[in-house]
Amino acid sequence: MLLKDLLVDVPGVLETKGDMEVRIDALITDSREKTSGGLFFCISGARFDAHTFVGQAEKNGCVAFVVERILDADVPQVKVENVRSAMAYIAAAFYGHPEKEIRMVGVCGTKGKTTTSYLMKAILEKAGFKTGLIGTTGNMIGEKRLHSNLTTPDPIDLHRCLRQMRDEGVEAVSMEVSAHAVAMHRLDGVTFEAACYTNLSQDHLDYFGTMENYFETKKSFFMHGQVLNAALNADDETSDKIIKDIKVPYLTFGISSDADVFARDIEISEDGVSFSILLRGLEEMPVHMHLTGMFNVYNALAAASLAMILGIDQQAIREGLESVVNVPGRVEMLDTKTPYKVILDYSHSPDALENILTTVRTFTRSRLIVLFGCGGDRDHGKRPIMGEIAGRLADFSILTSDNPRTEDPNAILASIEEGIKPTGGKYVIIENRRDAIRHALEMGRDGDVIILAGKGHETYQDIMGVKRPFDEKVVVQELLRELQPESESSEE
Repeated sequence: MLLKDLLVDVPGVLETKGDMEVRIDALITDSREKTSGGLFFCISGARFDAHTFVGQAEKNGCVAFVVERILDADVPQVKVENVRSAMAYIAAAFYGHPEKEIRMVGVCGTKGKTTTSYLMKAILEKAGFKTGLIGTTGNMIGEKRLHSNLTTPDPIDLHRCLRQMRDEGVEAVSMEVSAHAVAMHRLDGVTFEAACYTNLSQDHLDYFGTMENYFETKKSFFMHGQVLNAALNADDETSDKIIKDIKVPYLTFGISSDADVFARDIEISEDGVSFSILLRGLEEMPVHMHLTGMFNVYNALAAASLAMILGIDQQAIREGLESVVNVPGRVEMLDTKTPYKVILDYSHSPDALENILTTVRTFTRSRLIVLFGCGGDRDHGKRPIMGEIAGRLADFSILTSDNPRTEDPNAILASIEEGIKPTGGKYVIIENRRDAIRHALEMGRDGDVIILAGKGHETYQDIMGVKRPFDEKVVVQELLRELQPESESSEE
């Protein structure tokens, strides 16, 4: 494809230099990547400025460059206002605009994105659509899993993925939309037929700085014509700030009967949740979900509202919601064959930890034990808050390492301890996560529930820049096999 053809829809092109009819065969963001006919994007980041790597990129096969300042180099250059935004539009054109051939459905908010996107995928499939999923746990075409490292992929990966999906017959995509993706312009140029806003709670302040900045980023997703129809959580106070300025049709959902779509007669148990969904003017729709917790009622309402906006009938909505048995790493009950239960959950923020502990408490017959840590190089402020929540709501807490990244894990644990100490809650600190899980399993007895929080679907630990294999499902089974002879011996 010619460079000039890739630029047709790109806003903010300020200047061009050199031959715009050069052929582009690849889109490149890593100057070390060997290619042929590559278009290199000179992204300026916090730690590097890719404008300085043009020589290396040219040596490795790049023939043109997208820049924010014209370089003293005899190569074709396109100067734009924002390279990240330009990359999104160029990637869409390079892959033939697959986003225009697919019904795009977005899920935005701090919590609930993954589960809501899974529920939405199930509803779309019950409605007869071949469906794709893009999100935290990876990308999917039907039941086929594709690998992904980001909740919302960068534009090149995103449009490559959408192209593959469309070529394989995908008609609709349920997609998580992260605040980072919005801030980094990964979705520029993509129009969503419908999108929902689940909630706002503290997370990612290492990047956004303040809750106001974090919210305004999420809000902006709904403000500029990118979302054609919206579903908003009426029970989250921040939704009012979106409703006040939104310019597109919207539905509200919630537990409150003031919402357009609301739930009543809610019954929560260990095995799931039952409730009725009501849309004003339509008949009541009973739902019996396998997923448990009040937060999953909200996730179901979000998905149902999106489905109603898309014109999907009640039967498909109900069947879709009821068909989802579990979501990877979200209140996932592990098969341990022990007298105590072990639950895997991704909860890595204060709100999420409080929700899972509150939910699981309702069906815990004996002690509620929680194992968790906090990620390194991320929001420091949430660490003592999570410690306080665990100390207040759990019977016993095991503080351990999560993804320490480049931080000292013991410093992270000390910060969590600051929050748990004043509660008087019982706890122990075991930095090594495998040893910590072993301790949890060793202390488990009949009627206990052990929550392994923070990792969820992740199958690695990030320690000093190295991602080491660490799949908690595997670790739990390995440890149980190790402990089995000990328990048999003690019985004899």
